[in-house]
Amino acid sequence: MTSNEVLATINACVIIPTYNNAKTLRRVLDGVRQYTSHIIVVNDGSTDDTASLLAHYSDLTIIHLPRNKGKGWALRIGFRAAGRQGFSYAITIDSDGQHFPEDIPRFVDEIERHGSALLIGDRNMNREGIPGKSSFGNRFSNFWFRFETGIALADTQSGFRLYPLNRIQGIRFYSTKFEFEVEVIVKAAWRCIPVRNIPVNVLYNPAERVSHFRPFRDFTRISILNTWLVLVTLLYIRPRAYFRSFTEKGFRRFFLEDLLHSDDSILKKALSVALGVLVGLSPIWGFQTITVLFLALVLRLNKLIAFAFSNISLPPLIPFIIYISLQIGALLSGQPAGSSLLFQWAEIGTYGTFIQQHLTEYVVGSFALATVSAVIFGLGAYLLLNIKDRQKV
Repeated sequence: MTSNEVLATINACVIIPTYNNAKTLRRVLDGVRQYTSHIIVVNDGSTDDTASLLAHYSDLTIIHLPRNKGKGWALRIGFRAAGRQGFSYAITIDSDGQHFPEDIPRFVDEIERHGSALLIGDRNMNREGIPGKSSFGNRFSNFWFRFETGIALADTQSGFRLYPLNRIQGIRFYSTKFEFEVEVIVKAAWRCIPVRNIPVNVLYNPAERVSHFRPFRDFTRISILNTWLVLVTLLYIRPRAYFRSFTEKGFRRFFLEDLLHSDDSILKKALSVALGVLVGLSPIWGFQTITVLFLALVLRLNKLIAFAFSNISLPPLIPFIIYISLQIGALLSGQPAGSSLLFQWAEIGTYGTFIQQHLTEYVVGSFALATVSAVIFGLGAYLLLNIKDRQKV
Protein backbone atom coordinates (compact mmCIF):
# COMPACT_ATOMS: atom_id res chain seq x y z
CA MET A 1 0.00 0.00 0.00
CA THR A 2 1.39 3.40 -0.96
CA SER A 3 1.47 6.19 1.60
CA ASN A 4 -1.24 8.21 -0.13
CA GLU A 5 -3.68 5.30 0.22
CA VAL A 6 -3.34 5.01 4.01
CA LEU A 7 -6.50 6.95 4.89
CA ALA A 8 -8.56 5.23 2.20
CA THR A 9 -8.66 2.02 4.27
CA ILE A 10 -10.90 3.69 6.87
CA ASN A 11 -12.53 6.25 4.52
CA ALA A 12 -10.94 9.23 6.24
CA CYS A 13 -9.99 12.76 5.30
CA VAL A 14 -7.87 15.40 7.00
CA ILE A 15 -9.29 18.72 8.23
CA ILE A 16 -6.90 21.64 8.78
CA PRO A 17 -8.37 24.73 10.49
CA THR A 18 -6.09 27.71 10.06
CA TYR A 19 -5.91 31.32 11.13
CA ASN A 20 -2.89 33.53 10.31
CA ASN A 21 -0.43 30.62 10.16
CA ALA A 22 0.91 31.29 6.66
CA LYS A 23 4.51 30.72 7.82
CA THR A 24 3.89 27.07 8.70
CA LEU A 25 0.79 26.16 6.67
CA ARG A 26 2.65 25.20 3.48
CA ARG A 27 4.86 22.73 5.35
CA VAL A 28 1.82 21.18 7.04
CA LEU A 29 -0.11 20.87 3.77
CA ASP A 30 2.80 19.34 1.89
CA GLY A 31 3.37 16.87 4.73
CA VAL A 32 -0.27 15.79 4.88
CA ARG A 33 -0.45 15.41 1.08
CA GLN A 34 2.08 12.58 1.39
CA TYR A 35 -0.73 10.54 2.95
CA THR A 36 -3.91 11.77 1.28
CA SER A 37 -5.30 14.23 -1.21
CA HIS A 38 -8.59 14.33 0.67
CA ILE A 39 -7.83 17.49 2.64
CA ILE A 40 -10.31 20.11 3.81
CA VAL A 41 -8.75 23.44 4.78
CA VAL A 42 -10.92 25.91 6.68
CA ASN A 43 -9.43 29.40 6.46
CA ASP A 44 -10.96 31.05 9.51
CA GLY A 45 -10.85 34.66 8.31
CA SER A 46 -7.05 34.94 8.10
CA THR A 47 -5.64 38.41 7.43
CA ASP A 48 -2.10 37.34 6.45
CA ASP A 49 -0.98 35.59 3.23
CA THR A 50 -3.03 32.44 3.88
CA ALA A 51 -5.54 33.06 1.09
CA SER A 52 -2.91 33.60 -1.59
CA LEU A 53 -0.95 30.58 -0.39
CA LEU A 54 -4.03 28.34 -0.59
CA ALA A 55 -4.68 29.50 -4.16
CA HIS A 56 -1.80 27.20 -5.23
CA TYR A 57 -3.64 24.10 -3.89
CA SER A 58 -6.52 23.81 -6.34
CA ASP A 59 -6.87 20.06 -5.77
CA LEU A 60 -7.90 20.52 -2.12
CA THR A 61 -11.24 21.52 -0.61
CA ILE A 62 -10.71 25.10 0.55
CA ILE A 63 -13.35 26.88 2.65
CA HIS A 64 -12.80 30.60 3.24
CA LEU A 65 -14.72 32.15 6.14
CA PRO A 66 -15.20 35.93 5.76
CA ARG A 67 -14.20 36.66 9.35
CA ASN A 68 -12.56 34.87 12.23
CA LYS A 69 -15.12 32.94 14.30
CA GLY A 70 -12.88 30.61 16.27
CA LYS A 71 -11.24 27.22 15.98
CA GLY A 72 -14.32 25.38 17.19
CA TRP A 73 -16.48 26.93 14.51
CA ALA A 74 -13.87 26.13 11.83
CA LEU A 75 -13.81 22.49 12.95
CA ARG A 76 -17.60 22.27 12.90
CA ILE A 77 -17.61 23.67 9.34
CA GLY A 78 -14.97 21.11 8.40
CA PHE A 79 -16.99 18.24 9.92
CA ARG A 80 -20.06 19.24 7.89
CA ALA A 81 -18.03 19.37 4.68
CA ALA A 82 -16.47 15.97 5.40
CA GLY A 83 -19.89 14.50 6.13
CA ARG A 84 -21.30 15.83 2.87
CA GLN A 85 -18.40 14.21 1.02
CA GLY A 86 -19.24 10.87 2.61
CA PHE A 87 -16.20 10.37 4.86
CA SER A 88 -16.48 8.13 7.92
CA TYR A 89 -13.57 9.67 9.84
CA ALA A 90 -11.76 12.99 9.93
CA ILE A 91 -8.26 13.57 11.25
CA THR A 92 -7.68 17.12 12.45
CA ILE A 93 -4.20 18.62 12.52
CA ASP A 94 -3.18 22.13 13.58
CA SER A 95 -1.62 24.46 11.03
CA ASP A 96 1.03 25.91 13.39
CA GLY A 97 3.54 23.18 12.60
CA GLN A 98 3.62 21.51 16.03
CA HIS A 99 2.26 18.19 14.71
CA PHE A 100 4.05 15.71 12.47
CA PRO A 101 2.00 14.42 9.50
CA GLU A 102 4.18 11.30 9.69
CA ASP A 103 2.04 10.26 12.69
CA ILE A 104 -1.16 10.03 10.59
CA PRO A 105 -0.74 6.26 9.97
CA ARG A 106 -0.80 5.72 13.75
CA PHE A 107 -4.41 6.86 13.87
CA VAL A 108 -5.38 4.57 11.02
CA ASP A 109 -3.57 1.61 12.58
CA GLU A 110 -5.32 2.20 15.94
CA ILE A 111 -8.76 2.19 14.32
CA GLU A 112 -8.00 -0.93 12.29
CA ARG A 113 -6.71 -2.76 15.37
CA HIS A 114 -9.20 -1.69 18.03
CA GLY A 115 -12.28 -0.36 16.25
CA SER A 116 -14.08 2.97 16.06
CA ALA A 117 -13.13 5.61 18.62
CA LEU A 118 -12.32 9.27 19.07
CA LEU A 119 -8.53 9.39 19.21
CA ILE A 120 -6.43 12.20 20.71
CA GLY A 121 -2.71 12.49 20.08
CA ASP A 122 -0.73 12.25 23.32
CA ARG A 123 2.11 14.76 23.05
CA ASN A 124 3.84 13.65 26.29
CA MET A 125 3.51 17.05 27.94
CA ASN A 126 6.03 16.14 30.64
CA ARG A 127 8.95 16.07 28.24
CA GLU A 128 11.66 18.75 28.27
CA GLY A 129 10.97 21.85 26.20
CA ILE A 130 7.18 21.91 26.66
CA PRO A 131 6.05 25.40 27.82
CA GLY A 132 4.97 25.44 31.46
CA LYS A 133 1.63 27.10 30.73
CA SER A 134 0.79 24.43 28.15
CA SER A 135 1.65 21.63 30.56
CA PHE A 136 -0.43 23.19 33.35
CA GLY A 137 -3.38 23.81 31.05
CA ASN A 138 -3.30 20.20 29.92
CA ARG A 139 -3.26 18.86 33.50
CA PHE A 140 -6.16 21.17 34.34
CA SER A 141 -8.14 19.90 31.35
CA ASN A 142 -7.29 16.25 32.10
CA PHE A 143 -8.61 16.58 35.67
CA TRP A 144 -11.98 17.98 34.65
CA PHE A 145 -12.36 15.54 31.77
CA ARG A 146 -11.86 12.64 34.17
CA PHE A 147 -14.37 14.14 36.63
CA GLU A 148 -16.97 14.63 33.89
CA THR A 149 -16.52 11.27 32.17
CA GLY A 150 -14.62 8.92 34.47
CA ILE A 151 -11.97 8.45 31.74
CA ALA A 152 -8.31 9.13 32.55
CA LEU A 153 -6.31 10.55 29.65
CA ALA A 154 -2.75 11.87 29.48
CA ASP A 155 -3.54 14.60 26.93
CA THR A 156 -6.97 16.14 26.31
CA GLN A 157 -5.88 19.36 24.61
CA SER A 158 -4.02 18.12 21.58
CA GLY A 159 -5.56 19.26 18.29
CA PHE A 160 -4.14 16.23 16.47
CA ARG A 161 -7.20 13.96 16.61
CA LEU A 162 -9.35 11.47 14.75
CA TYR A 163 -13.12 11.91 14.92
CA PRO A 164 -15.69 9.23 14.02
CA LEU A 165 -17.97 11.51 12.00
CA ASN A 166 -21.01 9.24 11.90
CA ARG A 167 -21.04 8.92 15.69
CA ILE A 168 -20.68 12.60 16.57
CA GLN A 169 -22.96 14.09 13.92
CA GLY A 170 -26.07 13.80 16.12
CA ILE A 171 -24.49 15.64 19.07
CA ARG A 172 -25.50 19.25 19.66
CA PHE A 173 -22.59 21.61 20.30
CA TYR A 174 -22.68 25.18 21.53
CA SER A 175 -19.08 26.41 21.72
CA THR A 176 -17.13 27.93 18.82
CA LYS A 177 -13.68 28.79 20.19
CA PHE A 178 -10.88 26.69 21.70
CA GLU A 179 -13.28 25.28 24.30
CA PHE A 180 -15.04 23.30 21.55
CA GLU A 181 -12.28 20.70 21.73
CA VAL A 182 -13.23 20.13 25.38
CA GLU A 183 -16.97 20.02 24.70
CA VAL A 184 -16.71 17.53 21.84
CA ILE A 185 -14.69 14.89 23.72
CA VAL A 186 -16.82 15.13 26.87
CA LYS A 187 -20.09 14.80 24.97
CA ALA A 188 -18.64 11.99 22.86
CA ALA A 189 -17.76 10.09 26.04
CA TRP A 190 -21.28 10.71 27.36
CA ARG A 191 -22.57 9.06 24.17
CA CYS A 192 -20.43 6.00 25.03
CA ILE A 193 -18.00 6.68 22.17
CA PRO A 194 -14.57 5.35 23.21
CA VAL A 195 -12.08 8.20 23.73
CA ARG A 196 -8.43 7.17 23.76
CA ASN A 197 -4.92 8.61 23.51
CA ILE A 198 -2.28 7.47 21.05
CA PRO A 199 1.33 8.69 21.20
CA VAL A 200 2.40 11.39 18.72
CA ASN A 201 5.40 13.63 18.28
CA VAL A 202 5.29 17.37 18.84
CA LEU A 203 7.49 20.33 17.89
CA TYR A 204 7.45 23.60 19.82
CA ASN A 205 9.43 26.19 17.84
CA PRO A 206 8.95 29.68 19.35
CA ALA A 207 10.53 31.28 16.28
CA GLU A 208 7.77 30.21 13.89
CA ARG A 209 4.86 29.01 15.99
CA VAL A 210 2.00 31.48 16.27
CA SER A 211 -0.50 30.68 19.03
CA HIS A 212 -3.88 32.39 19.05
CA PHE A 213 -4.80 31.14 22.51
CA ARG A 214 -5.63 34.15 24.69
CA PRO A 215 -4.83 32.98 28.22
CA PHE A 216 -7.32 35.05 30.20
CA ARG A 217 -10.26 35.11 27.77
CA ASP A 218 -9.98 31.54 26.51
CA PHE A 219 -9.20 30.06 29.93
CA THR A 220 -12.30 31.83 31.24
CA ARG A 221 -14.39 30.35 28.42
CA ILE A 222 -13.04 26.87 29.16
CA SER A 223 -13.72 27.31 32.89
CA ILE A 224 -17.32 28.39 32.23
CA LEU A 225 -17.82 25.41 29.92
CA ASN A 226 -16.38 23.01 32.52
CA THR A 227 -18.65 24.49 35.19
CA TRP A 228 -21.65 23.74 32.99
CA LEU A 229 -20.39 20.25 32.11
CA VAL A 230 -19.81 19.44 35.79
CA LEU A 231 -23.38 20.50 36.65
CA VAL A 232 -24.77 18.33 33.84
CA THR A 233 -22.56 15.47 35.05
CA LEU A 234 -23.83 15.69 38.62
CA LEU A 235 -27.47 16.42 37.80
CA TYR A 236 -27.98 14.07 34.85
CA ILE A 237 -25.07 11.99 33.52
CA ARG A 238 -23.97 10.31 36.77
CA PRO A 239 -27.53 9.67 38.02
CA ARG A 240 -28.43 8.23 34.61
CA ALA A 241 -25.40 5.94 34.67
CA TYR A 242 -26.08 4.70 38.20
CA PHE A 243 -29.78 4.27 37.49
CA ARG A 244 -29.03 2.26 34.35
CA SER A 245 -26.49 0.15 36.20
CA PHE A 246 -28.88 -0.50 39.06
CA THR A 247 -31.88 -1.31 36.85
CA GLU A 248 -29.85 -3.50 34.47
CA LYS A 249 -28.46 -5.52 37.37
CA GLY A 250 -31.68 -5.73 39.36
CA PHE A 251 -31.80 -5.73 43.14
CA ARG A 252 -30.56 -9.30 43.58
CA ARG A 253 -27.45 -8.85 41.41
CA PHE A 254 -26.78 -5.42 42.93
CA PHE A 255 -27.04 -6.93 46.41
CA LEU A 256 -24.68 -9.78 45.55
CA GLU A 257 -22.10 -7.89 43.50
CA ASP A 258 -21.98 -4.34 44.84
CA LEU A 259 -23.04 -4.75 48.43
CA LEU A 260 -21.58 -8.14 49.31
CA HIS A 261 -18.73 -8.79 46.92
CA SER A 262 -17.29 -5.40 45.96
CA ASP A 263 -13.66 -4.71 46.84
CA ASP A 264 -14.57 -1.89 49.24
CA SER A 265 -14.12 -2.45 52.97
CA ILE A 266 -17.12 -3.38 55.12
CA LEU A 267 -16.94 -0.01 56.88
CA LYS A 268 -16.92 1.88 53.59
CA LYS A 269 -19.95 -0.04 52.30
CA ALA A 270 -21.84 0.47 55.56
CA LEU A 271 -21.08 4.21 55.53
CA SER A 272 -22.25 4.37 51.91
CA VAL A 273 -25.56 2.79 52.94
CA ALA A 274 -25.89 5.26 55.83
CA LEU A 275 -25.13 8.22 53.57
CA GLY A 276 -27.72 7.12 51.01
CA VAL A 277 -30.44 6.75 53.65
CA LEU A 278 -29.49 10.05 55.32
CA VAL A 279 -29.78 12.02 52.08
CA GLY A 280 -32.78 10.05 50.80
CA LEU A 281 -34.89 10.94 53.86
CA SER A 282 -33.68 14.54 54.20
CA PRO A 283 -36.11 17.33 53.20
CA ILE A 284 -34.17 18.32 50.09
CA TRP A 285 -36.55 17.02 47.44
CA GLY A 286 -35.18 17.46 43.94
CA PHE A 287 -31.59 17.74 45.16
CA GLN A 288 -31.11 14.33 46.74
CA THR A 289 -29.30 12.77 43.79
CA ILE A 290 -26.77 15.55 43.26
CA THR A 291 -26.23 15.79 47.02
CA VAL A 292 -25.59 12.09 47.56
CA LEU A 293 -23.24 11.83 44.57
CA PHE A 294 -21.31 14.92 45.61
CA LEU A 295 -20.95 13.74 49.22
CA ALA A 296 -20.01 10.21 48.14
CA LEU A 297 -17.34 11.68 45.87
CA VAL A 298 -15.95 14.01 48.55
CA LEU A 299 -16.05 11.33 51.27
CA ARG A 300 -14.69 8.67 48.87
CA LEU A 301 -17.56 6.28 49.50
CA ASN A 302 -19.19 3.82 47.10
CA LYS A 303 -21.28 6.05 44.83
CA LEU A 304 -23.50 3.27 43.45
CA ILE A 305 -24.42 1.96 46.91
CA ALA A 306 -25.07 5.49 48.22
CA PHE A 307 -27.18 6.32 45.16
CA ALA A 308 -29.20 3.09 45.44
CA PHE A 309 -30.08 3.65 49.11
CA SER A 310 -30.88 7.33 48.54
CA ASN A 311 -33.90 6.05 46.62
CA ILE A 312 -35.45 4.91 49.89
CA SER A 313 -37.95 7.75 49.44
CA LEU A 314 -39.87 5.97 46.69
CA PRO A 315 -43.12 7.73 45.60
CA PRO A 316 -45.45 5.20 47.32
CA LEU A 317 -43.59 5.77 50.59
CA ILE A 318 -43.51 9.57 50.46
CA PRO A 319 -46.84 10.12 52.30
CA PHE A 320 -45.70 7.85 55.12
CA ILE A 321 -42.26 9.50 55.29
CA ILE A 322 -43.84 12.95 55.45
CA TYR A 323 -46.34 11.88 58.11
CA ILE A 324 -43.71 10.21 60.30
CA SER A 325 -41.44 13.25 59.91
CA LEU A 326 -44.29 15.53 61.03
CA GLN A 327 -45.05 13.33 64.03
CA ILE A 328 -41.39 13.30 65.10
CA GLY A 329 -41.03 17.04 64.46
CA ALA A 330 -44.14 17.84 66.47
CA LEU A 331 -42.87 15.70 69.32
CA LEU A 332 -39.43 17.36 69.32
CA SER A 333 -40.94 20.85 68.99
CA GLY A 334 -43.41 20.36 71.82
CA GLN A 335 -46.39 20.68 69.45
CA PRO A 336 -49.52 18.50 69.56
CA ALA A 337 -49.00 15.33 67.54
CA GLY A 338 -50.77 12.03 67.32
CA SER A 339 -54.09 11.68 65.54
CA SER A 340 -54.72 15.44 65.45
CA LEU A 341 -52.12 15.84 62.68
CA LEU A 342 -53.73 13.09 60.67
CA PHE A 343 -57.15 14.77 60.94
CA GLN A 344 -55.69 18.11 59.86
CA TRP A 345 -54.03 16.45 56.89
CA ALA A 346 -57.30 14.84 55.86
CA GLU A 347 -59.12 18.16 56.12
CA ILE A 348 -56.59 20.13 54.06
CA GLY A 349 -56.19 17.34 51.51
CA THR A 350 -52.83 18.32 49.93
CA TYR A 351 -49.23 17.71 51.02
CA GLY A 352 -47.99 21.15 50.03
CA THR A 353 -50.48 23.26 51.99
CA PHE A 354 -50.25 21.03 55.03
CA ILE A 355 -46.44 21.10 55.07
CA GLN A 356 -46.41 24.90 54.71
CA GLN A 357 -48.50 25.16 57.85
CA HIS A 358 -46.22 22.77 59.74
CA LEU A 359 -42.89 23.53 58.03
CA THR A 360 -40.83 23.71 61.22
CA GLU A 361 -42.12 20.37 62.49
CA TYR A 362 -41.57 18.80 59.09
CA VAL A 363 -37.97 19.99 58.67
CA VAL A 364 -36.96 19.08 62.23
CA GLY A 365 -38.68 15.72 62.00
CA SER A 366 -37.21 14.91 58.58
CA PHE A 367 -33.64 15.47 59.68
CA ALA A 368 -34.28 13.52 62.88
CA LEU A 369 -35.84 10.63 60.95
CA ALA A 370 -33.01 10.72 58.38
CA THR A 371 -30.32 10.69 61.06
CA VAL A 372 -31.83 7.87 63.11
CA SER A 373 -32.59 5.80 60.02
CA ALA A 374 -29.06 6.32 58.65
CA VAL A 375 -27.58 5.06 61.94
CA ILE A 376 -29.89 2.04 61.97
CA PHE A 377 -29.31 1.12 58.32
CA GLY A 378 -25.58 1.77 58.59
CA LEU A 379 -25.15 -0.36 61.72
CA GLY A 380 -27.41 -3.04 60.25
CA ALA A 381 -25.38 -3.17 57.05
CA TYR A 382 -22.12 -3.28 59.03
CA LEU A 383 -23.33 -6.19 61.18
CA LEU A 384 -24.79 -8.16 58.26
CA LEU A 385 -21.69 -7.69 56.14
CA ASN A 386 -19.50 -8.81 59.04
CA ILE A 387 -21.62 -11.92 59.51
CA LYS A 388 -21.42 -12.65 55.79
CA ASP A 389 -17.66 -12.14 55.85
CA ARG A 390 -17.20 -14.57 58.73
CA GLN A 391 -19.29 -17.19 56.94
CA LYS A 392 -16.80 -17.12 54.08
CA VAL A 393 -14.05 -18.12 56.49
